[in-house]
Amino acid sequence: MSKEKIKQTYDVLAERYNALIDHKPHNAYYDRPNTLGLITAPKGKKILDAACGPGKYAEILLSEGAEVVGFDISPEMIKHAKARNKGEGSFFVHDLEKPFDLLKDNSFDVIVCALAMHYIEDWNQTLQEFYRVLRPHGTLVISIEHPFFEYNYYKSTHYFDVEPVSCTWNGFGMPVEVHSYRRSLQECINPLTRNGFLIDTILEPKPVAAFEALDPKHFKELNAFPAFMCIRAIKKI
Repeated sequence: MSKEKIKQTYDVLAERYNALIDHKPHNAYYDRPNTLGLITAPKGKKILDAACGPGKYAEILLSEGAEVVGFDISPEMIKHAKARNKGEGSFFVHDLEKPFDLLKDNSFDVIVCALAMHYIEDWNQTLQEFYRVLRPHGTLVISIEHPFFEYNYYKSTHYFDVEPVSCTWNGFGMPVEVHSYRRSLQECINPLTRNGFLIDTILEPKPVAAFEALDPKHFKELNAFPAFMCIRAIKKI
């Protein structure tokens, strides 16, 4: 899969994505409250927002007193993150799959990576970099597409494979083809434990009440079967 395709997709989506992110149901009332809910007492903590998109998660964490550094593969997303946060936080363009050369060892209390790991085929190097830049006993919070949901959605017949998949998003005013990787549950968990993390929490989230008024169909579906999965893991030393 071409990483350039992923960057181009998010560059194209960036303006509309940023305009909708505050209230788009799957983000605002499903992923975001559940993912951020796994970050306890952010005030005074240094947090890395990896694959930060237009900076909405950073905006919330900054408002709660955290110090935030964010990066994203899309230059257009980073423009929106900087504008949204009005000089607060620090944001730069970087590929989640590449070494975090600008970031020092043991420099963050928390890393949050929301709905981005599925763009990476091999998680090991990224997780090794997460481990390196986290302080001892630091917290990693990720959200991903649920492996059981993906297996059904993509009509896969090879559950155990890490396989490239694609779908068309229609919720941003134009159809956009999005490429990612589907993987099994064990391929979501074992790379974390192999690379120095202890699993603290696995959350199969439910939408919050505000979701229902905007999208009652998916509100009902998500209360019956999860589309996402959130994981909190702790850096071992």
